[in-house]
Amino acid sequence: MAEYKTVKVVKGPRGWGGPLTIKPTDEKPLVVSVTGGGIHPLAAKIAEMTGGEAFDGFKGGAPFGKIACVVIDCGGTARVGVYPMKKVPTIDIYPTKPAGPLFRFITEDLFVSGVRIEDVEQVD
Repeated sequence: MAEYKTVKVVKGPRGWGGPLTIKPTDEKPLVVSVTGGGIHPLAAKIAEMTGGEAFDGFKGGAPFGKIACVVIDCGGTARVGVYPMKKVPTIDIYPTKPAGPLFRFITEDLFVSGVRIEDVEQVD
């Protein structure tokens, strides 16, 4: 069994939502990056700080039940709402607010936006 740590993720400038508390578990070890072009530096940092496993969501699908959190780069409607709809803590690098057809699922307890690396801090 891995030893996981907790981080707090707060909204960045012009961001919305959160803060989110992220702590992977053996059942949910993945810090998924759905940003295109590999693992985003923010996802890599969260994985490093928590002991989670950085995972490129574009190279393979991760079951929602295995995801500790997801880092996205979406200013539109798709990924912004899909992950919160599935109750996955969602961290958007863009300063997005709830919008689109899935806006009702985008809640402060599941979504934070405008996040930069400096908006992530160790809790324990």
